[in-house]
Amino acid sequence: MNMETLEFIIYPDGRVKETVTGIIGSSCQEVTAAIEAQLGRVLSTEKTSQYYAEPITQSTEATNQASFSDW
Repeated sequence: MNMETLEFIIYPDGRVKETVTGIIGSSCQEVTAAIEAQLGRVLSTEKTSQYYAEPITQSTEATNQASFSDW
């Protein structure tokens, strides 16, 4: 399991750079929406490869067959 991290760099002129790691897919926008609303106007966004990645899902299907023979 990856660790989800939000990193903020605050520049002297008041700009804030936000970097999100460990969140696969577009759900990172849901995580950061409230924070961005409080910070102010978003000047630009840059999507990482994690944004375009598909979440990994595993499914397991087991089939049991039993047969009885006449002895």
